[in-house]
Amino acid sequence: MRDDEIRSMVETILQQMLNGEGKSDYKQSAAVQTKDAAYKKEESADTGECLEDITKIDLRKQLLVKNPKDPEGYLDMKAKTPARLGIGRAGARYRTATMLRVRADHAAAQDAVFNDVSEEFIKKCNFVPVKTLCKDKDEYITRPDLGRRFPGEELEKIRKTCGSHPRVLVIVGDGLSSSAIEANVEDMIPSIQQGLQMHQITVPPILFIKYARVGAMDAVGEVTEADVICMLVGERPGLVTAESMSAYIAYQPRHGLAEAKRTVISNIHKGGTTPVEAGAHAAELIVKMLEKKASGIDLK
Repeated sequence: MRDDEIRSMVETILQQMLNGEGKSDYKQSAAVQTKDAAYKKEESADTGECLEDITKIDLRKQLLVKNPKDPEGYLDMKAKTPARLGIGRAGARYRTATMLRVRADHAAAQDAVFNDVSEEFIKKCNFVPVKTLCKDKDEYITRPDLGRRFPGEELEKIRKTCGSHPRVLVIVGDGLSSSAIEANVEDMIPSIQQGLQMHQITVPPILFIKYARVGAMDAVGEVTEADVICMLVGERPGLVTAESMSAYIAYQPRHGLAEAKRTVISNIHKGGTTPVEAGAHAAELIVKMLEKKASGIDLK
C-alpha cells in the first residue's frame, strides 16, 4: 500500500471519530475504504497539513461497537467512567481508531513529562522562578533526591521572595506533568487566594519550582519557617489524562517530614475535581491547619 493510501486511511478514521461516527450505525473501518477514495486524497496528502488532534474527542461519548443491542445503555455506562469501554474489535484486535487513540494519549503523556512549563506562562502568572539541584529533565527523572533540594543561591532567592515566617505560602512545581500546571493553576490559585482573603490571610509572591518533587516544599519550609505551605504539582500522567494536578498541603513542613503528615487533594483537572473547586477546598484546609496546628493524619 502506498504512503498516500495509508495517510488517506488514517485521515478517514480521524474524520469519522471527529464527526461522532461509531455508534450503532457505525458502518465500516477505514481499512476497507476503496482505493478510489485514497487517490482522491492524494493531492491533499502531500500538503504537509497537520491532522486534527484526536485526543480532544470525549471517549465517554464515543461508541465503536458495531450494531450494539442497547447503544443508549452502553453510552450511559461509558458516561460513568473514563475507562475505554465500547471500543469494538476487528477480529481479535482493537479497531484502528482505538489503537490510534491509545498511541496519541501515550504521546500526550510523554510530552507532559518531558516538556517544560513555558517561560511565557511563568511570566504571565507572575511567578518567581527557582530551580532544584537537577540540571536537566533526565537527571530529574533518574535522581528524585535532587528534585527535593536547592543550591545555596536559590535558597537565598526563596528567602528574599517569601520573607521570614509567613503564615501561608502557595508554591507551584512542575512535577511530572507540565501540561497539568498550564491547564489548572490559573484557575486554582485565584480560588485559593479568594478563600484565604475571607480570613484576612494574604500570601507572598508565588514561587515556581523547576524540576520539583513534592519534598521540595520541605526545603522551602526549612528556609522560610512558614506555618503552612500549599504546593501545586503536576501528577504522573496516564492514558486517561495528562493534565491532572495535585495540591500537597502541610503544617510547618521541614526536612524529614513523614508523608502521612501531608494532606493531599488529587486528580485536579477538568474531568475530575475542577481547579476552582479544589482551590476553595484547599483554602478551607489551610485555615483549618492554622487553627489546629496540624496536617495529614494529625488533622482531626
